[in-house]
Amino acid sequence: MKGKAHKFGDNISTDLIAPGKYFHLRNNLEELAKHVMEDADPEFVKKLTPGDFIVAGENFGCGSSREHAPRIIKIAGVSAVLAKSFARIFFRNSINIGLLLIECNTDEISSGDEIEINLEKGIVINISRNTEIPFIPPPPFMQEISESGGLVEYVKKKKRLE
Repeated sequence: MKGKAHKFGDNISTDLIAPGKYFHLRNNLEELAKHVMEDADPEFVKKLTPGDFIVAGENFGCGSSREHAPRIIKIAGVSAVLAKSFARIFFRNSINIGLLLIECNTDEISSGDEIEINLEKGIVINISRNTEIPFIPPPPFMQEISESGGLVEYVKKKKRLE
């Protein structure tokens, strides 16, 4: 995976990810995805290219347990979220829908940096700075859930194989 970093700070809540003023769109996730991260950066969706990354500090996804927060990140085209830590419910919801999360030190990544993730080696390569950031790769079954498109598709796939 390769793309551009979009950097945010600590404690990015689900309210910042999925702005409350668009609550009426919760049944239209494609439309809601057009407003992802709008309260944290009003220009985010305009700057986003499919395959890019959200990069943040501590406690990404804190706040309410809105399952549509990770869904609209994924629908918008973000390939993974990199953060120092994730709120537990956001982490679980992300696994369920197949959004890849990478827990790593994000201090040496800036907005606009071109980065690449090597899941096998557990390395984030910051191409712009010519640096590498290690991380513990998700276990193979979690990677397979993500590659399958989420937990439901993973279970369907496994059931077909049996």
